[in-house]
Amino acid sequence: MKNMLWLCLAAGCVANNAPVSQSTSDLRDEVCPANTPANLAPPADNELAFVTSASGVQEYTCNGTAWVFVAPDAQLYPDHGDQAEAVGHHFAGPTWEWYEDGSTVVAAKTAGATVDPASIPWLLLAGTSHGPDEGRMSDVTYVQRLATSGGNAPATGCDAAHAGASANVPYTARYFFYRAARGNGGVRCGS
Repeated sequence: MKNMLWLCLAAGCVANNAPVSQSTSDLRDEVCPANTPANLAPPADNELAFVTSASGVQEYTCNGTAWVFVAPDAQLYPDHGDQAEAVGHHFAGPTWEWYEDGSTVVAAKTAGATVDPASIPWLLLAGTSHGPDEGRMSDVTYVQRLATSGGNAPATGCDAAHAGASANVPYTARYFFYRAARGNGGVRCGS
């Protein structure tokens, strides 16, 4: 049932899995955060494939003068509030792994926007590599990190006396995974 929800997003379904006659803009308004900046939209030849929620930490280390980002470490969950069972992992690379089939996508930042200064920026990332050849992540072309909460580097505590110290700052986000469009009118957040 969970997978059906995610597959329906690009096919014109709503959260209750019932097909409806909705315009792409109506469906986009239902799925995408209302304030998604236009510079974070993936190219027009991509469509939303599925969405996950993430909960974890942003890892930082003190270089003696400032906190430096190291990597994310978060669990991915179905994007409908049920966090009973993780479906994937987000970690250094940045990499996203789907537990069920072991598929991964590694991506690189192409754009960012600070929507809430108290939280890490929203991002658009382009897929750079995948593994293995088949699986949930194997055809992901772009990833958006949206609706972030927390995760900013600590404001204090890094000086010469604390060089090498680490900090794990809790954050949450929603990750939007895109693939090459398979039809007309696919959903793209920020477009």
